[in-house]
Amino acid sequence: MKPRRSFEEGHRRKFLIVVDESQEFESALYYAASRVQRSSGLIVMLYVIEPSELQHWAGVHQVQLDEETTKAKALFRLFRRKLAHAGFESVETEDVVREGRTAEEINHVIAEDEDIAILVLGASIDAKGPGPLVASLATARATGGFAVPVTVVPGQLSLAEIKALA
Repeated sequence: MKPRRSFEEGHRRKFLIVVDESQEFESALYYAASRVQRSSGLIVMLYVIEPSELQHWAGVHQVQLDEETTKAKALFRLFRRKLAHAGFESVETEDVVREGRTAEEINHVIAEDEDIAILVLGASIDAKGPGPLVASLATARATGGFAVPVTVVPGQLSLAEIKALA
């Protein structure tokens, strides 16, 4: 594991968020953007393409990868527009698309980028629980631990509340 270097000269502090279409993702995004505005740095938006059941069919696999990559790029554009609309137009983002299991890919991205200092996740407001990624982190089943702190942002917070907390 590379040491964290985000505060050294020539490096920038990065906030890692895992992009999906959940409502709570926007809470994580706005929290990370608020932190970036107050402390400089940038947001790394990670989109993970989970392996499908049809991995043995190369043609089907490539079509899935192409479709998911196109979807990821569209989500990155959408969330950059939302950031600008919410007053975060100066916040820089870096887009990363990976294929694999989400928790494993989070670990790989953190291991590869010594400037990632914080993982920011949104917690679901659903009565069923905080969401699959937050739940797996809470039980430490899939992660093996992360080399950076994890911030879990409640999904029900308003933008004003998020800005006040960050």
